[in-house]
Amino acid sequence: MKTVGFTPIPERINRITDVAYNLWWSWHPEAQELFKMIDAQLWEDVYHNPVLFLSSVRQSDLDKAANNADFIKAYHEVLIAFDKYQVYEDTWFKQTYPDKIDKPIAYFSAEFGLHECLPIYSGGLGILSGDHTKEASDLGLPFIGVGFLYPQGYFRQVITHGGDQEAIYTKVRFAEVPALPAFTPDGKEIVVSVSLPARNNLPDRQVYAKVYKIQVGIVPLYLMDTDIHPNAEPDRELSARLYGGDEEMRLAQEMVLGIGGVRALRKLGIEPAVWHMNEGHSAFMVLERAREMVDSGKTFKEAADIIRKSSVFTTHTPVPAGHDAFPFHMMDRYFPTWHEDLKISREDFLDLARQDQSWGPSFSMTVLALKLSGRANGVSKLHGDVSRKMWNWLWPSRNTDDVPITYVTNGIHTETWLAPELKTLFDQQFGSDWTLNIDDQAMWNSIMDVPDEEIWDIMNQLRARLVDFIRLRTRQRMIRLGMHPNEIQSVKNLFNPKTLTIGFARRFATYKRATLIFHDTERLKRIVHGSGGGPVQFVFSGKAHPRDEPGKNFIREVYYRSHEAGLAGHLIFIEDYDMNVSRNMLAGADVWMNTPRRPMEASGTSGEKAALNGSPNFSILDGWWDEAYNGKNGWSIGDVDAQYNSEYDQNHADATSIYETLEQKLVPAFYNRGDDGIPHEWVQHVKESIRTVAPQFSMTRMIKDYTNDLYVPSME
Repeated sequence: MKTVGFTPIPERINRITDVAYNLWWSWHPEAQELFKMIDAQLWEDVYHNPVLFLSSVRQSDLDKAANNADFIKAYHEVLIAFDKYQVYEDTWFKQTYPDKIDKPIAYFSAEFGLHECLPIYSGGLGILSGDHTKEASDLGLPFIGVGFLYPQGYFRQVITHGGDQEAIYTKVRFAEVPALPAFTPDGKEIVVSVSLPARNNLPDRQVYAKVYKIQVGIVPLYLMDTDIHPNAEPDRELSARLYGGDEEMRLAQEMVLGIGGVRALRKLGIEPAVWHMNEGHSAFMVLERAREMVDSGKTFKEAADIIRKSSVFTTHTPVPAGHDAFPFHMMDRYFPTWHEDLKISREDFLDLARQDQSWGPSFSMTVLALKLSGRANGVSKLHGDVSRKMWNWLWPSRNTDDVPITYVTNGIHTETWLAPELKTLFDQQFGSDWTLNIDDQAMWNSIMDVPDEEIWDIMNQLRARLVDFIRLRTRQRMIRLGMHPNEIQSVKNLFNPKTLTIGFARRFATYKRATLIFHDTERLKRIVHGSGGGPVQFVFSGKAHPRDEPGKNFIREVYYRSHEAGLAGHLIFIEDYDMNVSRNMLAGADVWMNTPRRPMEASGTSGEKAALNGSPNFSILDGWWDEAYNGKNGWSIGDVDAQYNSEYDQNHADATSIYETLEQKLVPAFYNRGDDGIPHEWVQHVKESIRTVAPQFSMTRMIKDYTNDLYVPSME
C-alpha cells in the first residue's frame, strides 16, 4: 500500500490504510467511526477524507489509538467485516449466474458521485453512477467503471451578500484522495493517447491521459486525467473541470472518455463482455471498437453487428436540447480519416449519428449510441415512454410502443444514504443481515409493526440534527462574509427542531421550478406561520450550472425570499450542495418536495433517498414518483391529466395544489397529536413511505433488473 506523506502509523493499526484506500468505508459508518475515534475534529476538518486524514493526523493521536482497547476492538471488527467483504463468495451474481463471473461489464460514465471527498460529480447522473458502482460490488458483478478524474472537480458554490452564486474551483491533489495510479499487468503506469486536430495555436497533436484507479469495494474504477506532461496547457485543461469549456472542449473530452477509455481497458488487459454507456458522453467508444475490428480484418458491418450485441445504452435526458450533438464540420476536423479507417464513406460515417437540427445536420451522441447498441433504456416507466416518442424517427416504420427503448427505473444505494439511527432500528427489526435482502418486499412490510413512538423518536432526532447542521453551515457562511458578531450569535436560534420541516434540494434547472412555492407569497406566509394548524419551515439547497443564468436567478430569488419579512426564519438556503449536505437534508427533513414540469424529470432519486429515511414525498407525479405514489406514502401535486394554455396557468394550478395540500392535509397530519403526543396519522405516512419505496426503488432491485434484462442477454 502506497502511503507516501502519511504520518507514521503504528504497526498494530497499520491496515487502516487498506480501509482508507477502498471506498467501502463510504457506506460503512463503523469504518468512518474509526477515524473519528482518533480525532473527531480533524475528521470534520478534512471533510471526511481518510487519506488526507492519515496525512494530517498527529503521531501522538495515532499512538494513543493504538494503545486504546476500545479502538483496537473497533479496528479489528472493521477489518474482519472488510476482509470478509473482499472474499465473499456467496454473492447474488455468483449464485444466479455462476457461468458468467468471468465476463466483465465495462461501465462508462462522465461522472461518478462516490463521496464528498472526491468532488468529481455534479448531480443526479454522477450520484447514480456512484451508487451503481457500489451496488455492483455488493451483488458481486464482474464490473469495471471508466471515467474522468477531474483535477478541479465540479465547482464549490459560495453565495455572496447579494445572493449571487459564485463558482470556486479548487485543485484536487491526487496524493490526498483515495486514488492511486493504475498499472499494466507487467507493472507499468498506464497512459493512453488520443489524436486531436489543430486548435488555438496548437498543431495536430496527441493528447495523453494518465489512468488512476479507485477501489470501490471489489469494483475497480479507472479514471483518466489529462493534466500531465507532455500535454500543452490547453490540453491539460481538458479533464480539469466537469462540464467546463466550450463545444470544442466538450467534443475533445468525449473523445478522450470514449476512445481513451477503450484504450485504457486494452492496456489493463481487460476484454469486456458488455459495454455500458451511461448517457451519450462516452458513445465514441463504439467507433474505437469498430476501428479495432476493421483493423483486424472485419468489415464495418460485421464489426457493427458484434458491437450492437455487446453494447447497452442508458439515456437520462427527456429534453432534446440536453443531448450532445456536434456539427458536421467539427466532426470532419476531429475525425478526418476515421471513415477511411472504418473502410466506409464519409457520408456513411456521418450518417451513423445524423440528426437534422434547425441549424443544420449534426452528429448526435445519442443517435450514435442508439444505432450501435443492442439494448437501450430510459430511467423510469414514464421516461421510457418519453424516450420512445422522442427517438421514434430513428425507426420510422415502427409504432411508438415498438421503438426498442425499454426502461429500468432508477434506484438508490441503500447503505450510502441511510441515516445511522435508522440503520440501528432496521438491524433490530429485520436482523443483522437485512442488507443482503434489500429488495425483499415481505421484509419491509414488517416496518409497520415497529411501535409509532420508536419511529417518531428517531424522526425527532434526525430533524434536530438537521437544524444543528443548518445552524453550523449558516454560521460558517456568515463568518466567511465577515458579518457582525451579533448577527452570527443570532444563528443559535435559527430554525426550530420541533417544527414541520420541508426539504428541497437539487440542481437549479428552470424546469425544476424551485421558486414555484412563491407564486402566492402572502398565502405562503400564512402557511409558514401556522394557518394549517402549526408552523412550517423550508430548507433549500442546490447549484445552477455556471453558465445557466436563469437557474442562478432562481437561487437569487430563494435567497432574497429567505430574508423577506414574514418568511425570514422560516426559509433558508444552504450553500455548496454536495453529498454531505444532501445526506443531512434527506435524513432530517419531514417532507421532501419536488416540483418539476412534467414529464421533464427523467427519474430523480433524491426523493427515493428521503423516503428511505422516513421523509414522505410531496411531488409532481413525474419520474419515479409517478410509479411509487399510492395515496398513502406521500402527497401528489397537481393534476396529471389537466391541459394548460400557458406555463403560467400550469404554475398557478400546481402552486394552488401545493398550498391546498399543505393547509388541508399535510400540516394537520403532522400537528394532530394523540394523547401520547405522537402524530399517529403522520407516522403511518412515514412507515408506508419506507415500506413501499425502500425495496422497489433500491439500487439492489435496479442492478438485478440491469443484469437480468440487459447485461446477461448481452453476454449471451
